Amino acid sequence: MSEVRHVLVLPDRDAAEEAAEALGERFGLVEEPQLKRDALAGEDDAEDVQWLLVVEDAEEQLDPRELDEFAAEWDGWREEP
Repeated sequence: MSEVRHVLVLPDRDAAEEAAEALGERFGLVEEPQLKRDALAGEDDAEDVQWLLVVEDAEEQLDPRELDEFAAEWDGWREEP
């Protein structure tokens, strides 16, 4: 079985934390998404930081289009694998 991960990119920590909570509720996730700070390459300014939500989907039950729509609610997007 292949391991599938979805990565949602969000504009700030608040959005990422809210989205992580809502993601679990909306999609019935067993495992909580991982929050990761992602400083933009070459940027020293702390304001230029994106937050990543890493969602494990071992059963491949999450629809990428629904995740795209979900991320857009927080001005974010889903990274293509």
